Amino acid sequence: MSEDIGAAGASALVTGHMSDRMSSRIAVVGGRRRWSVDQKLSILREAFGPDGSVSATCQRHAVGSGLLYTWRRQALAGDLTGAKRTPAPSFAEVEVSVPAPATAGSGQIGIELPSGVRLTVDAAVDADALARVMSVLAR
Repeated sequence: MSEDIGAAGASALVTGHMSDRMSSRIAVVGGRRRWSVDQKLSILREAFGPDGSVSATCQRHAVGSGLLYTWRRQALAGDLTGAKRTPAPSFAEVEVSVPAPATAGSGQIGIELPSGVRLTVDAAVDADALARVMSVLAR
């Protein structure tokens, strides 16, 4: 069973396809068959089911094995059903916290070296690190 359909200069062929388990219509547009999602999933169940055979299914439906494996990969990724898995985030979620209030007595210290260099540091500065910086600047 087949019928030609012509529209706007493009031709399409709609064929009836019969197999043991599936009776459906497959649209052929521009020499290529268009399989619906339900047809693809049915063929995948037939090929990869408990008693399935990829080779026999390919012959029965006149498709290549590469197409079946492509459909299987798409089905496993959720591309055939429209239910896509959310990809793993490429960045970690960050939560910004409010800084702790300053304690009494904390503040900034201004230091002026004999060379005229001025430093302003927090009162909680690491003394050893400040000594190293000052020794380099004093040279």
